[in-house]
Amino acid sequence: MVTEQSVTFEAFREQWLSDIQSGNPSTVELGRRFAHKLLRDWLDIESASDDLVYCDGSGDGGIDIAYLDRSERGDTGEGEEESAVGHTWYIVQSKYGKAFRGTTTLLEESQKVIETLDGRRPKLSSLAEALLERLNNFRKQASDNDRIHLVFATELPLSEDEKQVLKDVRAMGRERLGSLFDVESISIETIYRRSLEELVAGKDRIRIPIRANFVKSGEDVLVGCVTLIDLFGFLKAYRDCTEDLDQLYERNVRRFLGGRGKVNKAIRETMRNAPERFGLYNNGITIVVTDFVPGEDGDIELIEPYVVNGCQTTRTIWEVCYEKLEAGGTGTAPDLESWRNKASQGVVITKIVKVGDNGEELGRDITRYTNSQNAVREKDFLALTTDFRTWKSLMAERYEVYLEIQRGGWDSHRALQKQRPDIEQFTKAANAFDLIKVYGSGWLGEAGTAFGKNGPFVPNGAIFKRIMEPVDGDEESFGIDDLYAAYRLQRATDSFDFGRGAAKPTRRQTRFLFYMVALDLLKDVMTRSDMSPTRKNCTLALLKLLDRDQESAAQALMNTAIDVVDGYLTEGTDACMFDEPAYKNIFNRDLNAFLKWEKLGKSEEDCPRFRNLLAVSKFAMGQKAGGQPSMRETIRTAIVS
Repeated sequence: MVTEQSVTFEAFREQWLSDIQSGNPSTVELGRRFAHKLLRDWLDIESASDDLVYCDGSGDGGIDIAYLDRSERGDTGEGEEESAVGHTWYIVQSKYGKAFRGTTTLLEESQKVIETLDGRRPKLSSLAEALLERLNNFRKQASDNDRIHLVFATELPLSEDEKQVLKDVRAMGRERLGSLFDVESISIETIYRRSLEELVAGKDRIRIPIRANFVKSGEDVLVGCVTLIDLFGFLKAYRDCTEDLDQLYERNVRRFLGGRGKVNKAIRETMRNAPERFGLYNNGITIVVTDFVPGEDGDIELIEPYVVNGCQTTRTIWEVCYEKLEAGGTGTAPDLESWRNKASQGVVITKIVKVGDNGEELGRDITRYTNSQNAVREKDFLALTTDFRTWKSLMAERYEVYLEIQRGGWDSHRALQKQRPDIEQFTKAANAFDLIKVYGSGWLGEAGTAFGKNGPFVPNGAIFKRIMEPVDGDEESFGIDDLYAAYRLQRATDSFDFGRGAAKPTRRQTRFLFYMVALDLLKDVMTRSDMSPTRKNCTLALLKLLDRDQESAAQALMNTAIDVVDGYLTEGTDACMFDEPAYKNIFNRDLNAFLKWEKLGKSEEDCPRFRNLLAVSKFAMGQKAGGQPSMRETIRTAIVS
């Protein structure tokens, strides 16, 4: 079977860069596109997010792009509380092509950014000044969980000398800005590695030593204890090698939940106050590897390691150890020395499992069964098991659409298509997570939440679970037809030019609202036509409507929906959003916050202007003109045929 793993990094990089190089952009625009795409693929952010700030240009203070990751609240499963997680500002320096000159660039640009953040760089642009004001306020109210990360975005990974410079920059930044400052780098190879489940050549595989007392349990399992200090050393070595600690958890069911929930709070409390007792209280971790090899001085070299159980444990250990052991200083502190001694006695029970080069299924099973605690629901494992993989195959077979399960997969496959003209040549693609949000905002009416958050739409998120469970008379749960209908709606919407750079201000932040309106109008037509507007029926109706032979009916629905959105966001109209009581009284005229409201557009009580505008539009759809069928009749004919 041909897979993305066949793609070389050079081919992947060429394809990945093709999008940002198209259209003969200026040097500034090239750098901006490069940083934006790298940041988007790395953090899975929305292009229209109001927390994405562009500063690149004269007086930018060394900041090309900044992004505030609010690490949303969200349910974590049974047995864990919901609580706020730390926020992180990512300050991005885009170094595309000749803009990067190695260690000199890192030092010069780092100093520039640190001086800006420290208020010692005058003559900033208005954009940079506005951003600096937000960053200053962020620093004033930052908690122990909040961070500012300076990120260098480069084409190729940094060299060892360049990585060493980042360590110097980290120390300099912490001295000037405090412990919340950190620095890291990302490159196209970061995304390449994330898009592949294995690296293409043995010599390129990640090899990280770990020091521990292990015993063999059969040929493929090591069981033993790793001290907290040695585990921290392993995590540091992994981050230094890959520049991306999160890559260690690519095969886990969840990423780090920060200080959220009783479990993580207890782990942090033990680490800070009684690290020597850690092994008594913690269940331990599981790491799967392609292979393990005895090294020097009792070390074990782990090849392609992934933590599949213990993300919360290892990341909490990382956070606390980093705070205490990497703060800098050449003197001694008795309290820190005492803590280090205790941490040297504390251990983590560790299991290393060798799954081999083709151990994907075994690795999934290990992940499933080692994460069967009550805090993890079955839906956490969808990306590891059948559903998304099945949908990917069905989207290809039935609809000739490449379904991207992980960011970077489409770029990788396009590169493979160039190398292998004998395989299926896709021209259409969609990201699975994006489609889940389209469906949630349209079929479920969760436009505000879709625009404002990701958490509820990931496996085990509240809205994701609603999507996957059959309701309102449907016997079948969410499936391939629903996913494809969301894709068709997404593509039909593209012609209206939504997004941050939209020519019409009314369309810069309202794509999800449009999905909601379109499905609301469709449901009204179905109800008036004696068709039950269940989710499955809506899917079938939309697929019929968006068929090539029903262009006039589809346009009738889409044009009405866009008129609603444009009218609602236009000041001075009878049903203007700016006159909504909640917009003025609850959100203090903050457009971005209002459009992210979980109650956006749902009821007469919360959004009376919006519901009135929808009612008027539905009435207008039933009116005939010039002896021609009404829009409602045109749509009804299309969906009942």
